[in-house]
Amino acid sequence: NGNRPMEIYFLLLLVILMSAALASGYPVAFALPGSAILTIGAATLCGWLFAGDAGAYFAQGGPVEWLSAGVTNLRGVYWEVERDTLIAIPLFVFMGIMLQRSKIAEDLLVTMAQLFGPIPGGLGISVVFVGALLAATTGIVGATVVAMGLISLPAMLRNNYSHSLATGTIAASGTLGQIIPPSIVLIILADQLASAVDQASTLRKTDYKAATGDFALPSEFDVSSTSAGEMFLGAFIPGLVLVGIYMVYILTLSLIRPKMAPAVAFEGTFDRKFAGRVLLILVPPLALIFLVLGSIITGIATVNQAGAIGAAGALIMAGYRLKEGEKGAYTPTILAVLSIVAIVVIIRTFDTNIRSIDSASDVMGVTLAAIAVGILSFSLVWSGWRAYKIEDTLRGVMVDTAKTTSLVFIILLGAAMLTAAFRAFGGEELVKEFLTGLPGGFWGQFFIVMLVIFILGFFLDFIEIAVVVVPIVAPILLADPSANITAVWLGVMIGLNIQTSFLTPPFGFALFYLRGVAPSVVRTISMYKGVVAFISLQLIALVIVGLSPGMVNYLPNRLSLTSETAPPPLNPRLQYCVEQYVHERFQADGDAIRTAIADASTQDVSYLPKKLQRSVTQSFAKAGEAFELLDNVFATEAAMNQGAIAYRPLHRQVRGIERDIRRHEAEIEELETQKRRSRDDAEKERLQARIEKDKGEIEQLKTQMPANWADARKAFTKLLDDYKKARTAYQRNVDQAYAPIKELTAVLADTDKLAGFLEPLNAMKSRISSGEPKAVAEEVQQLSRQIRTVEGAGAVRSELSKVRRAMRAKTPDPAKAAEAIDKAIAAFTAELEWRKKAEAALKPAIARYDVVIRDTIGLRQLSRLPEEQALYIAGCNAGHRDISLNF
Repeated sequence: NGNRPMEIYFLLLLVILMSAALASGYPVAFALPGSAILTIGAATLCGWLFAGDAGAYFAQGGPVEWLSAGVTNLRGVYWEVERDTLIAIPLFVFMGIMLQRSKIAEDLLVTMAQLFGPIPGGLGISVVFVGALLAATTGIVGATVVAMGLISLPAMLRNNYSHSLATGTIAASGTLGQIIPPSIVLIILADQLASAVDQASTLRKTDYKAATGDFALPSEFDVSSTSAGEMFLGAFIPGLVLVGIYMVYILTLSLIRPKMAPAVAFEGTFDRKFAGRVLLILVPPLALIFLVLGSIITGIATVNQAGAIGAAGALIMAGYRLKEGEKGAYTPTILAVLSIVAIVVIIRTFDTNIRSIDSASDVMGVTLAAIAVGILSFSLVWSGWRAYKIEDTLRGVMVDTAKTTSLVFIILLGAAMLTAAFRAFGGEELVKEFLTGLPGGFWGQFFIVMLVIFILGFFLDFIEIAVVVVPIVAPILLADPSANITAVWLGVMIGLNIQTSFLTPPFGFALFYLRGVAPSVVRTISMYKGVVAFISLQLIALVIVGLSPGMVNYLPNRLSLTSETAPPPLNPRLQYCVEQYVHERFQADGDAIRTAIADASTQDVSYLPKKLQRSVTQSFAKAGEAFELLDNVFATEAAMNQGAIAYRPLHRQVRGIERDIRRHEAEIEELETQKRRSRDDAEKERLQARIEKDKGEIEQLKTQMPANWADARKAFTKLLDDYKKARTAYQRNVDQAYAPIKELTAVLADTDKLAGFLEPLNAMKSRISSGEPKAVAEEVQQLSRQIRTVEGAGAVRSELSKVRRAMRAKTPDPAKAAEAIDKAIAAFTAELEWRKKAEAALKPAIARYDVVIRDTIGLRQLSRLPEEQALYIAGCNAGHRDISLNF
């Protein structure tokens, strides 16, 4: 708009102030909000002095809107329930620092070095192994690098390890805490991406409406959200891959050049005592990792609850390590373990829900559980008291936890203020215009973003990158339907990238940490040489994960589809993969399914109620048609994909032109608003000139529209509609093919339940003539509610409703009620009669038929996905599918 140059000047001022503050060593927590406040203040003052409007030099709103955004962000960080994931940060920080301060990490390094040392490169492999374990318990890069530098580096140098390999191994292993869960990086990224997903969803809905005219975006085309738990799951396999690559590299290098990583003979003996020490030192941390990550992966605990488990476990481990060698060192730990085992057994044996206590057994279960929890609490307090009294460990851990957590939250708030200022001066729009204007589509944008993050990693900590860069670029990347990436995948890729940048000379943070504890004999240039190989390995891992999104998306999908709260097979997001699965099953087992349909269709269903008889008969015919209809789905998809080859480049060109037109139209609308508000005639003329210029650019853009666009769009839309109609026809068909079978199975399953109401119905008949009308009406209503639980007993309930209305009338009519109860009993008798016959003659055949078709034709009608289908669909949905041609 007319003030755009001034907005850019203030945007540059914002960036310069922030960069200068960071370069000068000013604390990040104050550099971010301070640069925002100074720039906002300068823009407000200049606008008031030179334009008579405090908001004149803002692209969006003004200083009041910026202040409102700041208050909203403050409230969001501290009070919004949806952002409670941030509570996990102090818990995991406490867990990591406690394990460091109690010297459990040191024991791990020393013992693993003794265990792996005798093999070529074994000392380096042990460092990587322990680095991975520490990453899975701390997630704090600085603490891990320093600890391993102090403990492992002297040992590696004494055993003639290459200086470059030793320092490179320690620095790279220390940064594993950035990507291996539980990681603070992943928690913060999940928090930031949750907001980015909402913005991306809005952008995608806007694009869909502009392209198709439809206001409602189909849910299968919407952006998928993420959580800290899903981020942990998504990063798990990439983290293991990275560890494996490190180990393979060290082993290979030691075999090719033995002098760089010689084997280290163990001076002791590998006897039972040594094995016991290895188990004692290795099993507790592994058990803690299993409890923390396992509870998240299995869905037993949320990330916050898992953080509490980790913090408690670290405290118990510190309790015995700080008293090592003394009598009773393991007593609180043994009590804790026994109480946990007891709690698990009690929960599996008794109903421990206090609200549902209704028997002596329930009282016993709750009492035993309370005792076990009391013992566990006592062991925690005991361990905490030890940590408090011995070397003031607990106090030091709490202080460090408070410092780290405060730093994280202050930076979150400061970055939110900076981001709001960046948006206020139109920075987000500039970034969007720049990225969308890059060649190469999504991957061109993605490469530039990753490169910028990589470079920023030289200067900024991971928190600043996560909370400053991600909110700006993530919505743009997530909204792109051509890649249709998941937020989990984007978060893991950014996490891997940040980890890589922490190693890169000359500013890599891990190098600074290691330089601070490395002896002077280790030259800085050797450290730089050492990390180059590991940077290359991390870039290889980054490419592998980028090209294999299933490595990230599979575990979150699997947990989602196999959990108690799994979406039903009817969920629109699952339909594409459901059809893929059924098609494969039709190809493999089609003959058996057809035979089952043919056999079922020969069954005598003439005695069923007419409506049910008709629907069951039609269901067999519908089941037979499913094969041809699904083949048609894949045929129309193939035709659509073939047509997309020529249409996609044209579509991309036109949508780019349309985006530019919409941008100019938005500028015109804003300029018109400014023109109406302005009282300066010269200013109005300048704004009008700008409006005319934008209109001219719009006309110029319209002339660039391809001449064949309308015909090409019409032709491809026809192919797309054919595909959608084919899918709708198939889905409607299989639903109609299985729903009657599902209904009939449920009806027959309740035959005995229905038979149990014969006596209450006969008793009700005598009550009508002898009972008080209102009381009888209540009894009838109660009986009707009980019969409601029987599938297919609607005719009986209908007659009972007539009985109730007759007895509730102003003038009760026992005769009419008696007639209705007779009809109810007659309906009951007829219902029971055909059910008994069907139960003997039809139920076994229907059961056999149901077994054959349930997981294919009937899959959409199931309440949840069976395990085989859930695992298939988790893998199918793990990839990224281009959906841009639907826009």
